[in-house]
Amino acid sequence: MESINVRTGIPYEALVERGLLDRAGELARRAVKGRRVMIAADETVAGLYLGRAEKSFARAGFGAASFVFPPGEGSKRLAVVEKMLMEADRRGLTRTDCFVSLGGGVTGDMTGLAAALYLRGVDFIQIPTTLLAMVDASVGGKTAVNLPSGKNLCGTFYQPRMVLCDPALLNTLPSPILAEGMAEVIKHGAICSPALLDRIQSGAAAGELIADNIRIKSGIVERDERESGERKLLNLGHTFGHALEKLSGYSIYHGEGVAVGILIAAYAAERSGRCERGVFDELKRLLQARGLPVGTPFTAAEIASGAMNDKKRAGDQLTVVLPERRGRSALCRIRAEELEPLIACCDGEVTGLCA
Repeated sequence: MESINVRTGIPYEALVERGLLDRAGELARRAVKGRRVMIAADETVAGLYLGRAEKSFARAGFGAASFVFPPGEGSKRLAVVEKMLMEADRRGLTRTDCFVSLGGGVTGDMTGLAAALYLRGVDFIQIPTTLLAMVDASVGGKTAVNLPSGKNLCGTFYQPRMVLCDPALLNTLPSPILAEGMAEVIKHGAICSPALLDRIQSGAAAGELIADNIRIKSGIVERDERESGERKLLNLGHTFGHALEKLSGYSIYHGEGVAVGILIAAYAAERSGRCERGVFDELKRLLQARGLPVGTPFTAAEIASGAMNDKKRAGDQLTVVLPERRGRSALCRIRAEELEPLIACCDGEVTGLCA
């Protein structure tokens, strides 16, 4: 079993091993005080794994309740979190009890926020079921829901007590969902790890990359838990990716938006002289080889406008992450009106493409 210690203000373990879902209750006893849990899952994941999770917690002496909601980004809103909180109250959960997220990034974000709010904060455990959640969303303590004006605009930092990654759960993922997780894996390589890019290039399986990515992300989070500096690098591709998700009416997956966002950042960085040549071409090959989109019909002007409500904006300034060289990215602070000129060069190459 791979065990990664995430040394945040309240430290916790991220465990990686096949079969962890059926040991979730036993392992949870090491991390939480209470003996009752409420497991949150969307309808798709509930049909696949909720019964096994409930049995695991019951075997370990936990009383297990559940909250099931419709799948998709459309559920990532305050109204659904309120229903989760009301169900926890109806079930009589107390401050010593625990929320459990069983699912992808949407479920983890919502459950973490609900745990932070319920009785001013109760424990929660992440059991991610997608590659994206295993390598990125489940570690670091970001919790949020969307507002009509944009992604993740209502949330807080709230660390889990434990993260349990069972690579066997990836076997049931549809190809597009598995692919979107690879966008975050490639992102980590582009931020700070040429070695990870080499492993991806050599064809390492997704399951083999989980622990490597958790180590990369946890190291950054430990040094900057509240995202005041270095942690902002993890947003490579996200300013543009979130805008693309919003422009599409959330009809594209998060990882698909991030993939195109990474390429917008890389192309603009190369054309503006901020990045050495060749980075864009390599990232495009890696993303395309894993079935991710490498272009969008939305124009640079539309994307820049969509990014104006990004949570990383401060007044009339915006922090964007741009690659500098292979396996190295940097923060770039620009005025809001400079964003469209920066990425205008992408039209015809990454943006503004005909379907």
